[in-house]
Amino acid sequence: MKIKNAQFVISNTNYKLCPKENMPEYAFIGRSNVGKSSLINALVNNKNLAKTSGKPGKTQLINHFIINNNWYLVDLPGFGYAKISKEKRKEFETMISNYLLNRKNLVCLFVLIDSRHKPQSIDQEFMQWLAKKEIPFAIVFTKSDKLGKNILQKNIDFYKSEMLKEWEELPDLFITSSEQKKGTEEIKDFIEKLNLSFKPII
Repeated sequence: MKIKNAQFVISNTNYKLCPKENMPEYAFIGRSNVGKSSLINALVNNKNLAKTSGKPGKTQLINHFIINNNWYLVDLPGFGYAKISKEKRKEFETMISNYLLNRKNLVCLFVLIDSRHKPQSIDQEFMQWLAKKEIPFAIVFTKSDKLGKNILQKNIDFYKSEMLKEWEELPDLFITSSEQKKGTEEIKDFIEKLNLSFKPII
């Protein structure tokens, strides 16, 4: 897929205020500081589309972008160790879960995982919740350029083996680097393929 244009549409805290569900939608989520905004910018070849920051927890809204005028990319707030209050964290959790459970045109959620780290319980519990709620998702390993080829493969293999202790089969997996734009074409091709089978909601 070639991305010809990418434009910001709207930011919300309530899924009911999101754009009409007449086009396929793909959301990106991950723990704070996983490199989500950088990956989104690499995907659309626009380093200024999603706001990046050295401080975890920068994204605090449901951010909609329209891509090629025919599908939505959604930047969701990160979760995990961002320095926010318990009350604010609860608000984020409610906002995100309401979006995921009620957005009918959500075709796939991309769950971002830092390839340098071992499986974290917060990620595993979130993905198990997604499976239980039948929300389709794919795993995106980020920051692969920060590791040597052998160590990267060892980390990915270990992650897979740990997941297979709980899962019968694994979701689609992508290995990416925002700096090198590694894996971005594969993700875009995956989205393009899913777009073909999307049936507009009447």
